[in-house]
Amino acid sequence: MTAYAVGDIQGCLDQLKCLLEQVRFDPANDQLWLVGDLVNRGPKSLETLRFLYSIRESVVCVLGNHDLHLLAAANDIERLRKADTLREILDAPDRAELLNWLRRQKLLHYDEQRDIALVHAGIPPQWSLSKALKRAAEVEEALQDDARLPLFLDGMYGNEPAKWDKDLHGVTRLRVITNYFTRMRFCRADGTLDLKSKEGLDTAPPGYAPWFSFPERRTRGQKIIFGHWAALEGKCNEPGLFPLDTGCVWGGAMTLLNIDSGARISCSCEENRHE
Repeated sequence: MTAYAVGDIQGCLDQLKCLLEQVRFDPANDQLWLVGDLVNRGPKSLETLRFLYSIRESVVCVLGNHDLHLLAAANDIERLRKADTLREILDAPDRAELLNWLRRQKLLHYDEQRDIALVHAGIPPQWSLSKALKRAAEVEEALQDDARLPLFLDGMYGNEPAKWDKDLHGVTRLRVITNYFTRMRFCRADGTLDLKSKEGLDTAPPGYAPWFSFPERRTRGQKIIFGHWAALEGKCNEPGLFPLDTGCVWGGAMTLLNIDSGARISCSCEENRHE
């Protein structure tokens, strides 16, 4: 069995299929790891979700901020934004089936055999992998609980609190956990988040740095596959880190990683470029 990981798809199904064809992906024998942001902004969000659902037995998936936004919009249509391309999913006859599958995906996946983690945005510097897995499980439990789900989805938006505190509780606690795993780029060494800066490494606000750059980061040396940060262009100087968002939805490329060999291939997304 070969395991592949692919960067943020965001509804760009043609490029995903281009990559899978190049490696002759076989759902019966191979695995496809998804860093999240399966949908939104791209042209084929519904078709993408249907395709991934059709091969779900071979998929390992973590949720991104756009996937959670889809679930929130399904709970409250007023959450839809002008730039979203999610309406077709919300109007689809198989909407319930697709969304039920989506909300049962993880925020953080760890493959013990390969000793590698999969996450959308990253793991905050103050958490070990074991601590991060426990915190992710809290949000995953809320997503899968019919009674708690609406309250979580309504309360997950916002940039505060900017820092984890073990005494946080309720939706506030879940919000900061969610922001770490699905929205983080820059933070301080103690995990204080800046969620406004979204560009390259040189745009960090004073006192902040990329989450992976701190010498005392608790997961230093741990192999981590992540997406979310298109401005990195798939490049990171930290050993063991594999950024895969190469900006397909912005006209860049979609990147596929052979997890075991480390080989990468890309498919151009030039057709998505907007001037």
